[in-house]
Amino acid sequence: MKTFNSKQNYLLSHRNVISASLILLLFIIPLSASAQDTNSLDILRQTGKAFAKISEKASPAVVGIKASQTVTQQMPDWPFGDPFGDDDIFEHFFGRPSPRQRQRSPQAPQTRKFQQLAQGTGFIVSSDGYILTANHLVGEAEKVMVKEGNNQEIEAKVIGTDPDSDVAVIKIKGNDLPFLELADSDKLEVGEWVLAIGNPFGLTHTVTAGIVSAKGRSGFRLAEYEDYIQTDAAINPGNSGGPLLNLDGKVVGINTAIISPGGRSYWAGNVGIGFAIPINMAKSIYKQLVETGKVARGFLGVGIQDLTAENAPFFGLKQDTKGVLVPEVTKGSAAEKAGLKPGDVIIELNGKPVETAKELQGRVSALKPDTDVELVVLRDGKRETVSAKLSERPSKEQVTKGGPETLEKLGLVVQNLTDDLAKQYGYEGLTGIIVTQVEPGSIAELAGITPGALIMEVNRKPVENTKSFKQAIEDAAKEDAVLLRIKQGQAAVFVVLKLPKEKG
Repeated sequence: MKTFNSKQNYLLSHRNVISASLILLLFIIPLSASAQDTNSLDILRQTGKAFAKISEKASPAVVGIKASQTVTQQMPDWPFGDPFGDDDIFEHFFGRPSPRQRQRSPQAPQTRKFQQLAQGTGFIVSSDGYILTANHLVGEAEKVMVKEGNNQEIEAKVIGTDPDSDVAVIKIKGNDLPFLELADSDKLEVGEWVLAIGNPFGLTHTVTAGIVSAKGRSGFRLAEYEDYIQTDAAINPGNSGGPLLNLDGKVVGINTAIISPGGRSYWAGNVGIGFAIPINMAKSIYKQLVETGKVARGFLGVGIQDLTAENAPFFGLKQDTKGVLVPEVTKGSAAEKAGLKPGDVIIELNGKPVETAKELQGRVSALKPDTDVELVVLRDGKRETVSAKLSERPSKEQVTKGGPETLEKLGLVVQNLTDDLAKQYGYEGLTGIIVTQVEPGSIAELAGITPGALIMEVNRKPVENTKSFKQAIEDAAKEDAVLLRIKQGQAAVFVVLKLPKEKG
């Protein structure tokens, strides 16, 4: 018979405790992992149910749109006859024109007419039938048909279109119609869940989900005013004009375009990069189109560009200063009347900071003409407050044209501005020198200067002739860069040129 002393009893007891703990852990770990899996599945189920509720609530207010117009196409003048007809063959074998050719007038233009059909989406925003959609869908249409959730087609009236923003408003007859509420898209955050509902490829009420990938996207030249929400929610042909919804089921944007492997497009296939017009931009446009059928935008009357780390030091500012640089002030404009000057840096509009030219343009254009605004500017490094009353933005045809930039070591040939040249390029009343030649691959060309540019200032000082310009460049040669104020294209801009270093 074996016996155990107290020490042995302690060791045995200790081993038993450890063994029991290990066995317990073996049971607890799987239970814990299982609990986590259950929690994860519950979260996914809840997310799925949230999407389902949003879809169920919003879908009745989302409509399909068919827009048609008659298009006249000029037929090609085939040198050896129509390859798609039998006239040429008839004449070859029978030695005379076909009956169809004899009936055709030799002076008559060879054209054909056909119906062009565009399909997309819209969404009802009022109980009496007003619908928001995309301008590129209905802007040129002769007839617009709307298909509701019950598959009934109704002809719609085009209330107004705005090509500059790609927003349009149409209307159907009805009362107590289901409609969608509009959210505050300024509160939308990158990473938020969003849903798109539309009719891609004619598949009605298709729901896709994704997140907000980015905000403030622009530069695609799809519209004059671009401030797109980027999303990876699948958007395909037929989604155009449809709603982008937040988790409250409210509209945050109007789906308008996607990027495809072949480039930017309204209609190409989806690769996870879609764009929507922020609903806050569309709200003011919608109101004006319903009230007047057109959009009038506020106009300050300044040329603008981003303040950058490269050009900020030339204005006595730190490289990390945020704001919008003013290279030009239009004569007689609201800006000139308010006292704005070239070289001012706008940092606030109506008490809110502005950091980019695109942001300032969008915020000013969203205001109506005759609106009073308050601007905070940096002038020679000092803050100043300026008040202005906005005028109405002129049409593109009314905007004056102009031209800009630089010299020999910079790869330029310049000439004094004569009356004839001023008239030719639209520089009447301005002073400066004309760029007549730009050397390929030169500093000037790399900076974007082209023949016909008007150089007005060097390092914030006016230049009146080639002599003063050359001297100004020589004076600036001691530095690494020079700031030019030029007129090129439709606006004046400030351009920083990196100067070649002098050889020692």
